[in-house]
Order: sequence, then C-alpha cells, then structure tokens
Amino acid sequence: MLALYQLGAKVAHRYGYRYVETPAFEQTELFRRTSGESSDVVRKEMYTFEDRNRRLLTLRPEATAPIVRAYLERGGGFPSPFKVFTIERMWRYGRPQSGRLREFRQFDAEVIGERDSEADVEVISLGDAFLREARIGDFELQINSIGDEKCRPAYRAELIEYLRAHRDELKDEHKERFEENPLRVLDCKDEACRRVAEGAPKIVDRLCDDCQEHFAGVEEGLRTEGVTSVINPTLVRGLDYYTRTTFEWVSGRLAKGQDSVGGGGRYDGLAEVLGGPATPAVGFAIGLERVLLLLEREGTIQDLEGPAVFVVGVGDVSRSVTAGLVRGFRSAGLAADQSLESRSLKAQLRKADRSGARFAVIVGERESAAGTVTVRRLSDGHQEELSLDDAIAWIAAQGEATT
Repeated sequence: MLALYQLGAKVAHRYGYRYVETPAFEQTELFRRTSGESSDVVRKEMYTFEDRNRRLLTLRPEATAPIVRAYLERGGGFPSPFKVFTIERMWRYGRPQSGRLREFRQFDAEVIGERDSEADVEVISLGDAFLREARIGDFELQINSIGDEKCRPAYRAELIEYLRAHRDELKDEHKERFEENPLRVLDCKDEACRRVAEGAPKIVDRLCDDCQEHFAGVEEGLRTEGVTSVINPTLVRGLDYYTRTTFEWVSGRLAKGQDSVGGGGRYDGLAEVLGGPATPAVGFAIGLERVLLLLEREGTIQDLEGPAVFVVGVGDVSRSVTAGLVRGFRSAGLAADQSLESRSLKAQLRKADRSGARFAVIVGERESAAGTVTVRRLSDGHQEELSLDDAIAWIAAQGEATT
C-alpha cells in the first residue's frame, strides 16, 4: 500500500498538484447537503454519531465535499485554479466483500476554480497515468455528460415519464423512489434496473449547446493526450453534486457491479450548495484496495512493494561494509535493505527474493578489496561487477528502481 501512496504523490506532483488533508470526521450536514438525502451514501452508508455536545458527526465517506468546505473556509488566497490531491482513509457502512471494505483508502485529485474542459482532461489524464504506472493490467475509461441546469430539467422530466412506464420492472427501492432522483436508476447495479436503463433516453443526445461544446472539448483533449475513452450513456455517478462530465475507470477482472476502480466528474454547483460563491471544479477518486486486488491478480504486487536493492555480505565481510553500502544507495535515492543478522549467502539471497527487491548487491572479500560490488538482477540472474557509483547508475538505468 505504501508504494501506491508514493506513486500517487509522484504522479500528482508531476501534474502540479499539492497535498492536502481533511479531518477524519465532519459535521453530518456537510454530506447531507452535498451528496443528497436520497443518495445511498447518506441513506445507507454513513457512519454517523453524536459527540458529547449532541452534535451529529460523520466519518468521512468521500473527500470532495471536505476539500471544498476547507477551501471555502479559507476564503481565498490560493492560486487559481487550486489543484490538490489527497490519499486518505474513508469509511462507508456495508457488507464487507472483495474490493469493498468499511474502512478503505482513496487517491483523490481535485481542480477547483476552472470551468474549461482542459481541467477535465488534465484530471482524467492524471488518474489514467496513475493506473497505468501502477500496472493494473487492461482497463477501460468510460465517459459521459449529464448536462447542467439548462438541459438537465427537460431530460429529467423525459426520464421520469420513461421510468413510470417501466415502474414494474424496477427493483423495490427504485420502484418507490425514482421520482425523487431518476438519474439514480441509471447508476443502479441491479440487473433489472440495468435492463431498464439500457432502454432509457440518453442525456448525452439531449445536451444544450454549451454542454455539447464542453463534452466535445473533453473528447478532443483526451485524444490529444493519447487517452482512449468510450462513451457510456448511463454513467451518471452516485452523488447529487455532479454536473456535465462524468467518468469511470472499469476493469473486467473485477466482479460485475464492483468493476469500477475509480471515477469522478465535474461539480460546478457544489460550492454554492455549501454557501460559497459559484466555483467550477472537477475531480476523481480511485480506490486503492481495488488497485491492490488487481495487482494481486496481475502478480505484480510484490514488485511494487519491494525495495530496489538488497545488500548481501559474503564470508568475513564486516557489517560496517554492508551497512555503508546500504547508506550509499539510500543517499542516492534508492530504496535499500539488508539482513539485520548474520546469515549464509544462500539465506541472504532467499531473503532478498522474499523482500521483493529487484537487485541483490553482493560484496565479499574480493569485492571489498577491489572497491567493487556484484549487482545481480534477481528477475533473470544477470549480473555486473561495478564500483558503487557505477552500480547506482546501472540500477537506475534499468528503469525499475523504486525511489
């Protein structure tokens, strides 16, 4: 998991995002106002409790609303747009299952204060880069537009009429409540609701001119960035604050109905819901537990977690020599480790392999006298005898070192 934290931070910094943190719990009203009273998050999934002053508090179920709340409370003074990321624990109540835990971790990135489609493209590109560099295997980016306050009301009315005609085909919950928020039927994972959603009118075909132009800009920008996407006309996401662009990364190796690795969208009206000025924004959240699940299935999780170098001492080489090598690699920015007790060569190499290291750096009496080390690539056994400086350069040149 630590390697995913590091990778998320590295990719986010590369795109110019700064790190933020929010409290583990917030006033419950924050999530009721932003997620919507009819949302599954508010109705079914929040951990809510009273404190000693009888205030209702909720463990953070998602990061976007707390970040926007903190942004508004600071009252400006930030660069515009305000580009931030966080990697934090979230909590949602539900039946624990593969890829869905009550306490989980998310990598979240937000751009606040920019309405142009270029912001959508950058956020999506950042998340896409993270997933590719994590090496989770094949996945699909799905995108959609759910319009705005201009075009969504007419679509909402049309969708309600359609759902009224198909009421008996919906699952019990949506059968009774779809008129409160008909778009939630499109987001439902139940097979019966999915069949109804497939035949529903598509909002992407009913966008106003401004929303059409914005969505076309997203599609064109993604093509320019080399990010492949497909339109999913039923992709609406599950929270009330989304507007215009929605997107999701989906893997076919996850269970059906839980195949989303992450996603997000634009939420231009969220700041106003919280009593702030109109502030356009867009962001995403990626579930790190699902990323780990995919890495396990790809067989690459050990590669992510292991150090770059494991130093192995042979024969009478002193611990001070191997410890000095470890310090040298660490000073050069390479993750390095060694056995903390005296062991045979075979035992140390076995420990190196189990650690997930990509290289074993072996030093015996001959190497110590010559001022060299033997660098062995553990994946194929290829090795070179080099000076410490050359060993550092050679390992870095392999393009596999964990920093």
